[in-house]
Amino acid sequence: MTLFDRPSRICSIPTGTSFVDALAHGLLVEHAADPLALARVTVLLPNRRACRAMQEAFLRFGAAGEFGLGRPLMLPRLMPLGDLDESEIGLQGLALDLALGDALADELPPAISPLRRQMLLAGPVRRAAERSLGTVMPLEQAVRLAGELARLLDQVETERLDFAAIEAVGPLEGNLAEHWQLTLEFLRILLDHWPAILVEEGATDPARRRNLLLARQARLWRERPPADMVIAAGSTGSIPASADLIATIAALPRGLVVLPGLDLAVEAETWSGIAADPAHPQFGLAQLLERLAAAPGDVWLWPHRPPDTAARAAPASRAAIVSAALLPATATHDWPKIAAGLRQPEGRAQLAWAEVTRIDCQTEQEEAATIALLLREAVTQPAPYRAALVTPDRGLARRVAAELGRWGIVIDDSAGTPLGQTAPGLYFNLIAAALAEELAPVPLLALLKHPLTALGLDHAACQALVRLLERHVLRGVRPGPGMAGLRAAVAAAECADETRQAIVAFIDRLAAALDGLGDWQRDLPIDLRIERHLHCAEALAERPGESGAAALWRGEAGEALAGFVDEWRRAARGLDAVPAASYAALLAELTQAIDVRPRYGLHPRLFIWGPLEARLQQVDLMILGGLNEGIWPGEVPVDPWLSRPMRRAFGLPAPERKIGLAAHDFQQALGAPRVVMTRAQRVGGKPSVPSRWLLRLDAFLRALGIVLPVEGPSLYRGWQARLDRPEAPAVPIARPAPRPGAAYRPSRLSVTEIETWMRDPYALYARHILKLRALDPLDQEPGVADLGSLFHEILDRFLGDVGLPLPPDAEARLIDLGRQHFAEHLARPTAWAFWWPRFLQVAQWFVAEMKEREAGIAAIATETRGRLEIGEVTPPFTLTAKADRLDRLADGSLVLIDYKTGALPKSPDVVLGFASQLPLEAAMALRGAFPGPAVTSVAALEYWHLKGGREGCRTERLKLPNRGGEADPMQLAAEAYAGLVGLVTTYGRDDAAYMAQPRAAFALRYNDYDHLARIAEWASEADE
Repeated sequence: MTLFDRPSRICSIPTGTSFVDALAHGLLVEHAADPLALARVTVLLPNRRACRAMQEAFLRFGAAGEFGLGRPLMLPRLMPLGDLDESEIGLQGLALDLALGDALADELPPAISPLRRQMLLAGPVRRAAERSLGTVMPLEQAVRLAGELARLLDQVETERLDFAAIEAVGPLEGNLAEHWQLTLEFLRILLDHWPAILVEEGATDPARRRNLLLARQARLWRERPPADMVIAAGSTGSIPASADLIATIAALPRGLVVLPGLDLAVEAETWSGIAADPAHPQFGLAQLLERLAAAPGDVWLWPHRPPDTAARAAPASRAAIVSAALLPATATHDWPKIAAGLRQPEGRAQLAWAEVTRIDCQTEQEEAATIALLLREAVTQPAPYRAALVTPDRGLARRVAAELGRWGIVIDDSAGTPLGQTAPGLYFNLIAAALAEELAPVPLLALLKHPLTALGLDHAACQALVRLLERHVLRGVRPGPGMAGLRAAVAAAECADETRQAIVAFIDRLAAALDGLGDWQRDLPIDLRIERHLHCAEALAERPGESGAAALWRGEAGEALAGFVDEWRRAARGLDAVPAASYAALLAELTQAIDVRPRYGLHPRLFIWGPLEARLQQVDLMILGGLNEGIWPGEVPVDPWLSRPMRRAFGLPAPERKIGLAAHDFQQALGAPRVVMTRAQRVGGKPSVPSRWLLRLDAFLRALGIVLPVEGPSLYRGWQARLDRPEAPAVPIARPAPRPGAAYRPSRLSVTEIETWMRDPYALYARHILKLRALDPLDQEPGVADLGSLFHEILDRFLGDVGLPLPPDAEARLIDLGRQHFAEHLARPTAWAFWWPRFLQVAQWFVAEMKEREAGIAAIATETRGRLEIGEVTPPFTLTAKADRLDRLADGSLVLIDYKTGALPKSPDVVLGFASQLPLEAAMALRGAFPGPAVTSVAALEYWHLKGGREGCRTERLKLPNRGGEADPMQLAAEAYAGLVGLVTTYGRDDAAYMAQPRAAFALRYNDYDHLARIAEWASEADE
């Protein structure tokens, strides 16, 4: 019996059989006697990806030798039903001659580019937002909203509805009416402006054009039926125009419709419930059968199976169990009866699930690592064993691909990589980001460190200069904007002349590459920005022996970037000028929406598929990943324009239809010979909910007394846990205690470094012996230390300028001086917002305090440097200091003052030597270490707390711990000096160790060397 001797022209390839393999094998069998006739067969598949899968299926059978190994294999015409165009209708001979094809092409305007449509809609969207919301919408947000409008337009055109009727579906009264009028402000763009824009563009909407092409193809086939076989395969007819064409094909003399996974076991009365439940996996097929005026009983099974299907196929009872588990809610009352039937014969149901495993992992990363292990194990199976991860979760797919990299496996990911995440796409984005932020340190360094950046140098030389620029210019507080800011920062940098010259030469190269940008910070048309951006990108990528263009546009990603840039430039022609920041943000968003798929170097037997790609394919091992609610199935999409009742009134399909399509994909995937279902119990750190389909399956399987195998989870998760665990037990390290030779030990320290020495000798060792310095952060925000330095500068300058007694306008002069210093040193809004009000408070208090004291002060010295040679030790030791303020009183005694903008030292820390700055400065003063007359007495050691804010300002003299009385400064100075001599003497011996944090209770609050000392590895154990 031939395919056309059946009572109907509708058949189905059941779940559990690879659709493309069965169809390809069947067509080869049917045309084995006349292989050339196969080339005259036309097969319409849902999309281009399905066409590629079909080609691969033919190639697999051709390579297998069953149909003649080494002989040319003539393939049928494989055409994507959803992407039909004139070339596929007329110019390739689908029942039309060439002249008729040309006439059709001339009659229909071309489809407008989706990107051009989005860009054209963005302008009216921004104007509508300004009218209705009173705000200027950023361009990137407007383009995003324009995309939503375009999607609505495509839905309306796809369903062949009249857009003008949309105004009638909204509420007329109440609060919702006001919101509806706001929505209509945007929808009227499509009603009032878009048709005229299309006429001006000489184009039509893609969905409308597709409908017209499909309708004309259906009409032409009805009028002139083709003599050769035409097959509509794998489509569920979700597009009405496609469903009409499928109906036409079913009526052709040599037409055939092949459905994917129609459930022929469902009882007739259940179909009415399925047809009313958009979330059911068979809903789309039920609608298509209704359109074809057919019942499930009219559908016959495709008679051909690939040769190894019987050995590999999943038991048919598994499909029956899945079908029962996913029945509409209205039919679940039949579960007991269905379960009883599936139990017979004994063990049949359990056998159906013997090759199905469920693995619940703790986290997304554990899930990805476990899936990677499953795929890695599949490689050990003899060819042609194949395995695939099927998931809609792109994050999980990327994690799995990265995990497979540890074994050198590059997996074939059907979704590819977003263009913005490829090397050329990221490079292009980094240029725009750096220019938008006027060469700010972070985006500039990201660009300069990109592998494509060369600036006419080889990679090693370029990166060496980038590191010099980073270390000497870009770290710390941000330089001024643009090239002028960079040049000024280089001029002010503390570095050797040779280094400065090298950096200047490198910046000259950068300036030359950016020379063609013009005034980039002005609003410019997008197409002009793209043109300049291109020249800049090629200039930056220039390298010895290779042009920038050759480096930038090579490979699949380079070709994709070139295609995108060309399309975007054409799509943006004639549009409004935009600022640099909007251009960069828009570029980043658009490049994330374009996928790049490598053509070579992929593993031939491992795949990552989205549910759409997996719908018509099957492999030996199917891993269904990300089976959590909100992922698979995804959230029901929220229409930003129409509520559910409005969509229903207008005639648009229910959003749950996407759930039904996803359920059908899930049902199809469960038909693989071996299936592993995985999910993460926590996603993003929060508990997750299993997919509704998993819950349904669990409930029904429990009714059958089936428990999914649990050996798999413990086995693979155990492997995954041991994968990165070292074989040898971890050996805890001891507390670092280096003992360098005496010749390497420091012989000169400041009083502030004595505190470091006391609290953490290892930090002193790292700084002065290893000569390690922490780099300043990039784009450093001014912190408390910067605030303290600024206040010190201002007060030093103020007291030096006005002297004593203070003039009547002292406070005003101090504030003016502060304003000058703030402007010079801190051109940042946050500094003015938070620090300036505090400075005003400090200035008022400081002047008042000084006026109270000035009568008893004979002289003031500020920011005074001192140096003391300590001869009592061998080798000699030098102590240095810079005293904030030394007040010489009328009786010749000295008051030492330390300005503090942060927390004050605790008295016990001072007495014990852990905060000995003031006592040591007093000891130095008593020994003549500071300029000026000899000091014989120290009257007081004071802290001036210049905090401001709610804490205000105050003075505080050192007090004795536990007594509260004022400490004797002379005694503190003597004890501090004696302690220092003892410390220097102790560490003068070769056996003295620079131990890390010898007393944890007195450890430094901020320490740049904690990571170097690996404190986290030994601290808790040592403290115990």
